[in-house]
Amino acid sequence: MKFAYEANAWGGVVGTPGAVTDLGSGFYVTPGDVHQTIEAIAAAGYTGIELFDGNLLPFEESIGNFVSAVHANGLEVAGVYTGGHFIYADAQEDELARFDRSIRLAASAGARHYVIGGGAVRSTGRRAQDYETAGAFLDTVAERAQAAGLIPSYHPHLGSIAQAPDHIDALFAATSIGLCADVAHIAAGGGDPVAVIRKYADRLAYVHLKDLNHQTNAFLPLGAGDLDLNAIISEVVDAGYQDWITVELDGYEGDEDEAAKRSLTFLQNKTFTDPARP
Repeated sequence: MKFAYEANAWGGVVGTPGAVTDLGSGFYVTPGDVHQTIEAIAAAGYTGIELFDGNLLPFEESIGNFVSAVHANGLEVAGVYTGGHFIYADAQEDELARFDRSIRLAASAGARHYVIGGGAVRSTGRRAQDYETAGAFLDTVAERAQAAGLIPSYHPHLGSIAQAPDHIDALFAATSIGLCADVAHIAAGGGDPVAVIRKYADRLAYVHLKDLNHQTNAFLPLGAGDLDLNAIISEVVDAGYQDWITVELDGYEGDEDEAAKRSLTFLQNKTFTDPARP
């Protein structure tokens, strides 16, 4: 296993304001200096970085400068994270234009994984048809990402169409996309990360790790919360997963640098191999 860190630990997430009136311009963005974040992730000891697609926009015409900065710090681009609405059929042409741009950015940056989160929740709640519409749309985006050399996966997320276990099941019944198992979001949404990983073991494409305080749903460094990370890691290994493990710690109120180092130490003290496998 190789270990990466999500850049949103330093700054959180905002969005591009033009998306209020122009759906195709909507991107997630972490505020701050990307170069400083690259250096911080490398200094913490990781070998990979994940970041939002919106943080690649400033490099759209000079992506080589971004790639050079990543490589100069001994890192690889493990993944790029993106999102969308998915459920509004009339808006999908504009959403696809945005995803095509996002995919080009991710592929040009040399990303391995393309992580898709989101799926809007209507003001009146989730509808059964929304899962069918979203699932078909995710298949289309996944095909385009794969054609660009990326590994696409869907990331269940609090506040999205796929928050609780039954939401995840409804969406995954309507799409063939792989799973990005963010264990803390699954747990905070009322699910059992071990059970979800086991159920979708044949679709496990990527893993996001962070810990969780069950009482407050606050995200924490690995080993500082209530999740049974040993059981989770064992299930990941049992699923045959052999790829990047990415720590994501958005919204943490403590020392970001220290948290990154603490999580890496936790991972380095774990076994990610199955002794029964040759």
